[in-house]
Amino acid sequence: MKKRNGLFRGIFAIAALGMAIPAGATDDDSGTNPDAKVLDKVMVIGNPANIDEMPGSAYSVTTEDIREQNYDDVNQVLRKVPGVYVRQEEGFGLFSSISLRGVDTTRSAKVTVMEDGVLTAPAPYSAPAAYYTPTMGRMSGLEILKGSSQVKYGPQTTGGVINYLSTPIPLQQTVYLKSSFGSFGDQRTHAYFGNTLTTGAGQVGFLLEGYFRKNDGYKTIDETADFRAGEDTGFSKSDPMIKLSWEPDTAMYQRLEFKYGTSELDANETYLGLSEADFAADPFQRYSASRFDNIKTQERRSYLRYALAPSDDLDIIATLYQNTFSRNWYKLKDLRDVNGIADNNYSLSSALAENGEGLDCLRGDVACTLRVRANNRDYETQGVDVVSYYRFGTGAVEHEIATGIRFNQDQIIRFQWDDRYSQLANGSIDGMTPGTPGRAGDRLQKTDALAVFLQDTIKVGAWGFTPGIRIEQLDQTYIENYAGVKAPSVTKTNTMNLWAASFGTTYKFNDSWIGFGSVNRGSSPPSPKSATGGINEETSLAYELGARYTNVRQALAVETVAFYTDFSDMIAIDNIGGTGTGETRNFGKVRSYGLEFSSQYDAGIANGWKIKNPWYLTVTYTNATQQNAAYSDDPESIFSYGKAGNQVPYIPEWVFSLGTGVDAARWGSHISGSYVSKTFTTANNVNGQVNGEGDLDARFGTTDAYFVADISAYYRIANGMKLFGGIQNVADARYNVSRQPEGPRPGMPLFAYAGLEMDL
Repeated sequence: MKKRNGLFRGIFAIAALGMAIPAGATDDDSGTNPDAKVLDKVMVIGNPANIDEMPGSAYSVTTEDIREQNYDDVNQVLRKVPGVYVRQEEGFGLFSSISLRGVDTTRSAKVTVMEDGVLTAPAPYSAPAAYYTPTMGRMSGLEILKGSSQVKYGPQTTGGVINYLSTPIPLQQTVYLKSSFGSFGDQRTHAYFGNTLTTGAGQVGFLLEGYFRKNDGYKTIDETADFRAGEDTGFSKSDPMIKLSWEPDTAMYQRLEFKYGTSELDANETYLGLSEADFAADPFQRYSASRFDNIKTQERRSYLRYALAPSDDLDIIATLYQNTFSRNWYKLKDLRDVNGIADNNYSLSSALAENGEGLDCLRGDVACTLRVRANNRDYETQGVDVVSYYRFGTGAVEHEIATGIRFNQDQIIRFQWDDRYSQLANGSIDGMTPGTPGRAGDRLQKTDALAVFLQDTIKVGAWGFTPGIRIEQLDQTYIENYAGVKAPSVTKTNTMNLWAASFGTTYKFNDSWIGFGSVNRGSSPPSPKSATGGINEETSLAYELGARYTNVRQALAVETVAFYTDFSDMIAIDNIGGTGTGETRNFGKVRSYGLEFSSQYDAGIANGWKIKNPWYLTVTYTNATQQNAAYSDDPESIFSYGKAGNQVPYIPEWVFSLGTGVDAARWGSHISGSYVSKTFTTANNVNGQVNGEGDLDARFGTTDAYFVADISAYYRIANGMKLFGGIQNVADARYNVSRQPEGPRPGMPLFAYAGLEMDL
């Protein structure tokens, strides 16, 4: 590692100040903290009641929100969260593409994604694209944070933070089992057992959990003379996990927690979409050329966390973590020698749009060569994170100073190859020529990152002020031909300094009304390959102004927020989703502004009924536009040939969600609906499948506006046991959700399910 420069000396000084602050605190019996409130600090929001005191927009998704409609797709869960936009891909949420307030949606690369406060992207600095998404069905909650408070969480601070909350260790013996069956051969089982025991050495807790899902898929591959497995377009996924904790019986509160979990996915998923005509006829078909497409992934996550509270005024949390992720997406890359003509080649998107011999090759109607690429990559992330919170007051002024230091090391090794399948005129495969591993991609990207932050939460009467600053230094390494397969290795290095700063304020008008506002300067780093190639970091300057209302009976809660963000040097990742030549570019300037509104009301609570009758409504309006002509002139890139005033791809103008339900003593039912307006899928904002140079390309055009409704019901057959069922997309709406990665893709059709849940 390079010798740290003067900036790092400053970083260490800030961190040392934060750790030195508590030195004056006394350590007496009052330091015991039986409520263990220090545990809230490992979460982004913690207790949902904390939202009222936050100077930025925040949203907490509960366990009930997830289980109410039997959701296992983070895209479905996020529908009711204002200021969030999702680009669906395969209909099951296996790969997330999430945007917060107008950042690029591509693979959630511009959002800081965590699980239990630990970075969870495969390589959050070197390759943050989310080919791994935590399984939503096993989660106990979800936290979403936008605005000034996100300065505590990097490296992506231009958009916001999403923190998945895994199942906590129960305080008493708990046995949970949920099993369901549904459309397309869907089978799900979620089970866990845990307890916290009092021993002579203190409180000892454990949790054993398993989650399994299998689905046959809702698409059908066109069959040929030698291929008869067209119905197998599904996936299987398993997620076992163990957690252990120990709180020793000491005067000073302490807690050790260990977590280890794995996730394995085997999915017959493809990048290939459909032609416009075939999509209109049957959006759930797949061409025979995609028969070989399959992705296998294996993820391992672990942490050891030590939390202590030496006094009532001091909390310290240290986390040592490691995540590994391996994947190989074996999928159709392009078409070669179509109609037996040498060098008569087609990209997939042009074959779909031109509706000629390239499309015939995909359908298995002409002789050609299918080039299938093994996108084989290994990721690793490890680090240590130490955060402290110190509270003190001087009369009418109260402070909570949060300081943190994190060292993170991550890397990605890309080692890919191309196999070629010879297709006959009847669609049968005549033979396969294997490729040389490493010939289609052989490189390493690595980042050593040191980050510190300092934030002070100040309360003065009805006022709250929260200034904060974050500083990061990245040592980036890029090695082309890492294994030396094609040529000798070439190593490039780069050092990048990033900073983010924020200032938020709140004012409590009375017990019901709170106003808040903030300004936030954010940053987002390029990958080592991009940085050594001259790409600048993305920066943003964001403002928000909002108000929250909660009535005294807790029956009504309302939040409305106006936001305005200027992005500079927005990073456009061309190589994800089958776009462009693989060269990342600085897109230029983007301005995003809008209004978020959310409300929850329970008529049962308000009127003193014996039943609950919850209602909710969320609305987001967004105007995200380019402020200059796009710098990219790559004709295949969805970020090329944009003009000032054009809309940013995949950011809808309107999103709203509404729902209601009834919860009685033994039964209940809920219904929800969501609307998303149409979007342009490319920066040049065309309605047809035409790229910036006038060539046909299926990735260019628009998505459909759509409305999807879900309904569910349950009946308690005994204490802790209930039967449940429901229908998602109850109207069986057919719509185009994306043109990425390679052509039009449908949302999931009507999906029905039923099952049994036990919580004992």
